[in-house]
Amino acid sequence: MIVTDPDQRLRTALDALDAAFAPFSDQPFDVGGCAYCYPDAGLAALAGPARLVPEELIPSVSAKSIGHWDDGPGLYRKMTPRIVRALATGRLHVDHGLIASRLLEAGWRDWPGPEREALDAVWSAWWRATLHRHPGVAPVTGVLETIAVSTGSLAPWLGIWAATRTEAAERHLSDAMAGWLSYGQLSGLRLGFYDELDATAELLPWLLSLGEDRIGAAQLYEVEKIAYS
Repeated sequence: MIVTDPDQRLRTALDALDAAFAPFSDQPFDVGGCAYCYPDAGLAALAGPARLVPEELIPSVSAKSIGHWDDGPGLYRKMTPRIVRALATGRLHVDHGLIASRLLEAGWRDWPGPEREALDAVWSAWWRATLHRHPGVAPVTGVLETIAVSTGSLAPWLGIWAATRTEAAERHLSDAMAGWLSYGQLSGLRLGFYDELDATAELLPWLLSLGEDRIGAAQLYEVEKIAYS
């Protein structure tokens, strides 16, 4: 059966993510880290199967520097299904750009194929679910930042947004435009905790291509001033 409901597609993708990582994340893992930040019980929990790690540890682990751990990339890989599920369902209140940057630091693009493919499927399902629901579990710009920084480009996600003409997608676009223009971000917007992605280079041409039909004449004029200044 083909699943067409965006929220169900996201749930299916998250379940597939768990399954793809299970051979690695369910195995015992030698966790070496600061005992001051994580008491023995916390370190012991992180050393066991990822599915059994207490929920209250997820925010700290998701945000902590990769260099905090003896094997930071390995621990982040192990915990990725838990971190991404919490983020995509609105239960992880950590900066979206930071999560994307941590995934890059952990080297997720070099992980085994089934894991990368499952994570890519979550990005796609999460983005489509976001564009079909307003308000969402997170600001649309936060979701976009996560997936764009993680994958290295805004273009495919902006393309999906342009092709999605739901009421929710239009309201998200209005919200995003209000933020980008109000805070003067469009002239030099970079995404990711460490500013890894030059967003302006991709955003401005995209916004111009939408025209006033999608963003209104007044906002289009502001975009044109930035683009052609």
